[in-house]
Amino acid sequence: MERNQLTRRILVASGKVPADTVVKNGKIVDVFNGEIIEGDIAIVDGYFAGVGKYDGKYIVDAKGSYVVPAFIDGHVHIESSLVTPSEFAKVLLPHGVTTVIADPHEIANVLGTAGIQYMLDSSENLPFDIYIMLPSCVPATSFENSGASLSAIDLFPFYHHPRVLGLAEVMNFPAVLQAQDDMLNKLSDAKRFGKKVDGHAAGLRGNDLNVYMAAGIRTDHESTAAEEAKERLRSGMYLMIREGTVAKDLMKLIPIINHHNARRCLFVTDDKHLDDLVLEGSIDHNVRLAIQGGISPITAIQMATINAAECFGLEDKGAIAAGYKADFSFVDDLDSVRISHVYKDGVAVVQDGKLIVDCSNKHKHGLEKSVHFDEIQASHFTISLPSKKSNIIEVIPNSLITQHIVEEVDICSQGFFQPSISADQLKLAVIERHHLTKQIGLGIVKGLGLKYGAIATTIAHDSHNLIVAGTNDEDMVLAANTIKEMQGGLVVIKNGQILASLNLPIAGLMSDSSFQEVYAKLNNLHIALEQLGANDQFNPFLTLSFLALPVIPELKLTDKGLFKVSKFEHIDISCV
Repeated sequence: MERNQLTRRILVASGKVPADTVVKNGKIVDVFNGEIIEGDIAIVDGYFAGVGKYDGKYIVDAKGSYVVPAFIDGHVHIESSLVTPSEFAKVLLPHGVTTVIADPHEIANVLGTAGIQYMLDSSENLPFDIYIMLPSCVPATSFENSGASLSAIDLFPFYHHPRVLGLAEVMNFPAVLQAQDDMLNKLSDAKRFGKKVDGHAAGLRGNDLNVYMAAGIRTDHESTAAEEAKERLRSGMYLMIREGTVAKDLMKLIPIINHHNARRCLFVTDDKHLDDLVLEGSIDHNVRLAIQGGISPITAIQMATINAAECFGLEDKGAIAAGYKADFSFVDDLDSVRISHVYKDGVAVVQDGKLIVDCSNKHKHGLEKSVHFDEIQASHFTISLPSKKSNIIEVIPNSLITQHIVEEVDICSQGFFQPSISADQLKLAVIERHHLTKQIGLGIVKGLGLKYGAIATTIAHDSHNLIVAGTNDEDMVLAANTIKEMQGGLVVIKNGQILASLNLPIAGLMSDSSFQEVYAKLNNLHIALEQLGANDQFNPFLTLSFLALPVIPELKLTDKGLFKVSKFEHIDISCV
């Protein structure tokens, strides 16, 4: 901080000189004492200078609204919104979110350090704070082909960037357990710079959590059950309570929160599609759900503000108090969290629910043309089975976790698997799209619910190869080859026709169009999915994208084949 800014802040705080702005007639949410207080709020140079009685050059009348610290998303993959950081900011600001802790793990798996640099450059000079946690596991495992590989040496220079807060979700538990050299180097580097380390403790219990804590990992967002959540809190971790598009864990975890442990809990979205962000909101949606689940509004606001700030060492965020950033919202009603106005650094960015500032970023990326594979033919999708009994991936609606089931399947006279609509057994393929390896993993999925056609996307966590699911080979072939022509995106096919598509030219993950254009195309995709008879209880595309994630239990598919997560090994489709 410049000396003259510090001087001004002190003079305003003492009442000796007028503030830049004073907010009057508001009911202030005190996140420290859990109370509602009244008073003038003095703002100078984008910071709160004090709460009390103040004069200012500009007066803002809160008109009896609640004045709430701006919300913070403690863990998000911006790429999952399908839009650029600047468009992402446009979507979140009206929802009272002014700060996110982003993990560019997805684009890094495609483009390596160039992907991280893009996320930093394209989020500069926005009225919205995007902090970065460096991807710890690129590739996530050695059981799939990724677009890049990042060692500790690759990550090291980024720690000098002021918006880099630490090392993102450590999902390679075996590497930590075995104290592998590069993982130890990544952990040590983060600690050397005084940075934070995020966890990814899916399915870990007991001593395995102790291993993470011993390694300096202090958070986890993968709790899906109350007892798991309590164990993480008991071990000393911050509990990240996730409510995204596929992973909806909040209502299952809320019952364990009490006045003793609430300050160790924060909200995250992790992966949330643009349409859900527009319709539901972001962290404001988490707050509303928590209140519906029995948490007091002020406690829920604490979790969305000061808790997240303290977790990541953001000492000037998360509260309305002298010395904190003047990021805040006017909320008409605490129970429904109706946000009317949003201020960033003391300046109005949203009025009456409408964005009133420019969030554009003209950074030139040059990250197109990342989809590489030879033209696909029907023979590439042939699954030969010696018997009818097969290992099958079963979808659990609105969960990243899948079940490993064994069922009998239909086989033609030549011994090849035949998709069954009545049994809801569809064909699944993951096509390597980074290095022309010709690698294609094949499997069977149950629970996706398609009655016709095929769907495909280059969003396939974490390596983001092309994943295709379908009821017949011909539509799957068209889906795959269409994605190649588009150079990334999502597509819906029925009877040899393209019903809807969305181009994602930036690394095959993000659009360079406005969020309004992307939103319109997503709506077209949803209409097209209805024509396929898709299950309307969950998002088929986002569910599909996680069927390739080999660090979340239980059975997944990579470009190298069917993968049993609990055993960390590939298995055959056939059960003989």
